[in-house]
Amino acid sequence: MENANHLCCPTNIILFVISIFVARVAYVLYWSGKPLRTLIRQPMCTIIILGSGGHTAEMLNLVAVLQKDKYTPRFYIAALTDNMSLQKAQVLEESLAHQMHESARERTEVAQFMKIYRSREVGQSYLTSVGTTLVAIVHALWLVFKIKPQVVICNGPGTCIPLCAAAFLLKVVGIKWSCIFYVESIARVKKLSLSGLLLYKSNLADQFFVQWPQLQKKYPKAHYVGCLM
Repeated sequence: MENANHLCCPTNIILFVISIFVARVAYVLYWSGKPLRTLIRQPMCTIIILGSGGHTAEMLNLVAVLQKDKYTPRFYIAALTDNMSLQKAQVLEESLAHQMHESARERTEVAQFMKIYRSREVGQSYLTSVGTTLVAIVHALWLVFKIKPQVVICNGPGTCIPLCAAAFLLKVVGIKWSCIFYVESIARVKKLSLSGLLLYKSNLADQFFVQWPQLQKKYPKAHYVGCLM
């Protein structure tokens, strides 16, 4: 009888912790996407996720129209094997710094550039991608915990999934409340990308935007913003 009581005690504690965690996840999902109760006047630490191909071009076009004094500092993150995206982001930031007459030190404080392990390379088998995905998740958790962003902006590269999941986890455990904005690529006319579909179905994104009206009709929770290119 005493052994049974000893077994029940740890089990009850585990069930209690799981219940609290599930309740917290439900709370965060409920409030995600809703307007903040107080108006944020201070600059917001922002993660901008870049991807190969057209993802970076679209993202930098979006960054170019952001209120730079509001979304700062900016942390650009790209996959470890992506050799071009961060260079393009650096060119954009140098151009902005030149317009604002910022010094090299001020430029470093405003924008930083980082790389992350990729969950799955093009052509990589799904079996081996399990290990690389776990590595990418751990790396994403470390980066997001280090940065503690208030805003995450992404538009479809696979690297955005572990980063968005990490940002959501920070909200769940109460470390930092961050708003995740997802803008689907203009190339997606009839259906969402895999990254977009995962974020849409899981409700991890606070705001989800598409650039074609037929996509908004197919995915009613998404917001139609027209073509941003």
